Amino acid sequence: IIFINSSFAQTAVEKNGWLSIKGNKIVNEKGDPIQLRGMSLCWSQWFPKHYNYQTIKWLKEDWKCDVVRVAMAVEFDGYLSHPDMEQMKIETVINAAIDYGIYVIVDWHDHHANRNVEAAKKFFGEIARKYNLFPNIIYETFNEPTMISWKDSIKPYHEAIIEEIRKYDKKNIIVCGTNTWSQDVDEAALDPIKGNNIAYSLHFYAATHKQYLRDKALKALNSGIAIFVTEYGTCEASGDGIIDYDELITWWKFCDENQISYCNWAIYDKKESAAALKPGENAFGGWKISDLTPSGKLVRSKLRGEQITRP
Repeated sequence: IIFINSSFAQTAVEKNGWLSIKGNKIVNEKGDPIQLRGMSLCWSQWFPKHYNYQTIKWLKEDWKCDVVRVAMAVEFDGYLSHPDMEQMKIETVINAAIDYGIYVIVDWHDHHANRNVEAAKKFFGEIARKYNLFPNIIYETFNEPTMISWKDSIKPYHEAIIEEIRKYDKKNIIVCGTNTWSQDVDEAALDPIKGNNIAYSLHFYAATHKQYLRDKALKALNSGIAIFVTEYGTCEASGDGIIDYDELITWWKFCDENQISYCNWAIYDKKESAAALKPGENAFGGWKISDLTPSGKLVRSKLRGEQITRP
């Protein structure tokens, strides 16, 4: 006898299974377009305290995230200095995401990844070899390229890392950073990377990046590539300054209408506008509304499908 209890809701991964790219959309195992929404953790070397099971469980259950992003710090005393230690933090969150049935973006959080090709190949090769049987994994190979050539620097870097990943993982989505801090998706659309299940990252900060960037995104979508907003902020591109409520609402509407997935920057506790948590808040979830910053309150409400109110 099989008893079906409707209180046991399917997890995001149980519901959607293996993801792939069809046209300019991310689709689930059935071929239906989907939109993932969630949170990014902050730099792994500076805010490691949130790289734990309890935080991921809370983000899934209370914030209703179906995706989290781990920001593997590369420079600034990160992976290049302490590869084993930093990779262990990342794998802790990957394991938690797998156990809780949500997707996880494995982000090589570097602005100069094209200088660190061998390190990136080693890291992504190890992750792909270890986790290729899990549909939870999404690779983000280059967080934010600075203003360098797409054709001569960024695209060849991605191709080298994709080749390494595909030795072990033939299926999971790979998201490729674009020029000018992952804004020039329209440029990438004119010279896309060959291969299956490749998307391109678009980053925005609501108080800095406005209609012109949505126009670039729409141009890229119309050219046929898939976009994933692996990082966005409610404030200025510095991570601080004002929260632009009106632009944020406009961006959310744009992403929702075009079924673009997104992760907010970020779960960390610092006196800074982009931080979701007030300074000194605990490392293990369980946060009250009063523990959240204005940005944290807005984003949590959005993820939970609640009425959004101006801060």
